[in-house]
Amino acid sequence: MSCSHDKMLGPCPKKVPIFGALSEEEILKVAKMAKHTQFKKGELLLHEGEKSNRLFIVNKGQVKVSKFTIDGKEQILYILTSGEFFGELHLFNNEEVNNFSVYAIADTEICIITKDDIDRIMEANPEISIKLLKALTKRLAHTETLVQNLATKDPEVRIAHMILEFCQKFGTEESGGILIHLPITREEVASYVGVTRETISRKFSKFESLGLISQQGNKKLLVKEYVALKEYVE
Repeated sequence: MSCSHDKMLGPCPKKVPIFGALSEEEILKVAKMAKHTQFKKGELLLHEGEKSNRLFIVNKGQVKVSKFTIDGKEQILYILTSGEFFGELHLFNNEEVNNFSVYAIADTEICIITKDDIDRIMEANPEISIKLLKALTKRLAHTETLVQNLATKDPEVRIAHMILEFCQKFGTEESGGILIHLPITREEVASYVGVTRETISRKFSKFESLGLISQQGNKKLLVKEYVALKEYVE
C-alpha cells in the first residue's frame, strides 16, 4: 500500500526530522514514493547479515534494534518509535549488510522508501544528506556510549541512565512526576543494560526505597524525583 496519512499529523515523512526542510508539496511527493507495511508485535522486520536498499520510517508503534552474541544472548541497541527511522547506512553504501536485527515490540506501521527514491530526493534537496549524516553520527555516539557503559559503568548507574533516557523518550508529565510506559518487557530491559532480570528487579526496588521512583505493575514506572535520580548517577 502507499504510505498512509494521519489526519492530525499528515503523511508519515512529515514526522521525520530529516525531511523538516521540505515544503508540504515535497512532503506529499515523498509520501507517494513510500510504501506502507504493517507488522505484528514480535515480527521480524530486518535480519542481521542481510542486505537492504530501503529506508524504514516508523509511522506508528515501536521497534527494537538488536544484536545477538555467539551464544545467542540479545543486546538491545536502540528502541525506535514514531518519526524515527532505520536502514540509513545503506543509503550511502548499498554493499553494506545489516549489522543488527529489527523486531516490532508493538503492532507497528512502517513506511518504506527505496534507495533510488531517496537518492532522487537528496539530489533535489542536498540538505537532507547532511541531516542523514548527523543522524548517523548520533547513532554512532549512542552505540559508543552504550559500549563504554557496558564495559565500565556500575550496573546500578546503567539502569538509572536507562530510566532517565526513557523519561525523555516515553515519559509523560504527571502531577506526581514522570510516568513511563515501559516499551519492552523486564527481560528486554535487562538485555538493554546488560544485566540479569533479577538485577533489574533489585535495583528498581532500591530506587523505590530511596523515593526516586514508584513501580506500577510490570509496565509502568513513575519517576518521582527526576533531578535527584540524575544527581544520583552523576
